Amino acid sequence: MKLRVHIERLVLDGPLTAADARRVKTGLEQELARLLSGGGLHPELRAGTALPSVPAGALEPTRDPSSQQLGQRIARSVHTGIGRPR
Repeated sequence: MKLRVHIERLVLDGPLTAADARRVKTGLEQELARLLSGGGLHPELRAGTALPSVPAGALEPTRDPSSQQLGQRIARSVHTGIGRPR
């Protein structure tokens, strides 16, 4: 199955360099791919559909996560809305 996830816009409040933004993007892409390949897609989404938005889980605040870790945390949050329920 081919899966395409398009995140049109991600807004982060705070200073972020171009290098930080790339690391957030890389962390998000890699972690979301890992989660979806391991657990699959939510059954209701398997038929192939476009969603205008996805209810994501909350991001718990942490002290100064790296850009890569921030991307991974965002991916886990998005996965709660599109991944197979446990």
